Amino acid sequence: MPRTLGILGKKIGMTRIYTEVGDAVGVTVVEAGPCVVLQKKTESKEGYNAIQVGFGTKKETRINKPMMGHFNSAGKGGFYHVKEFRVADPEKFELGQQILISDLFKIGDIVDVSGLAKGRGFQGVIRRHGFKGGGKSHGSMFHRAPGSIGCSAWPSKVVKGKKMPGQMGNNLVTKKNVTIVDIRDAENVMVIKGSLPGTTNELLQIFTK
Repeated sequence: MPRTLGILGKKIGMTRIYTEVGDAVGVTVVEAGPCVVLQKKTESKEGYNAIQVGFGTKKETRINKPMMGHFNSAGKGGFYHVKEFRVADPEKFELGQQILISDLFKIGDIVDVSGLAKGRGFQGVIRRHGFKGGGKSHGSMFHRAPGSIGCSAWPSKVVKGKKMPGQMGNNLVTKKNVTIVDIRDAENVMVIKGSLPGTTNELLQIFTK
């Protein structure tokens, strides 16, 4: 099921804030919006209702002519990131309209945040899947290996989905049910409790619930 309306943002980094009783709470600072409506998609034409938005200003000299022609319909210049959000009625939006944090969110809201996780390259089963590993003594001969992976006479193969070494990270991760603890409209910044996927400057999608 496609995600509902939201806003695009850029991960700035992490810090901490203190509650009234003095407890330290880890938070992530996100520069969110403004996003510009670039296209309205309707069920009669495209088969579904959605709006396409752009985020992150990009110089026209860095954009090819077909994309620049697409951006010109909104009249707000070019963008690095283009994403779609499903909406019930696209006609409520206008081309070139800016979507701000205050249009969708307020302090205390519960949101879902999606982003690309940090890539960690090729990793073994202990780091990738949390395997315990074997004994660490000198004569063990079994330290960080995956152990037995296959079957003998039947079915004589490694079953699909077996936890094995391989690429770790660099995949889309959604952090669900996180809380907005602060919003600074003048700076287009929102502060979200806890950690969020990705590294600094990673593109994030923040969805309404």
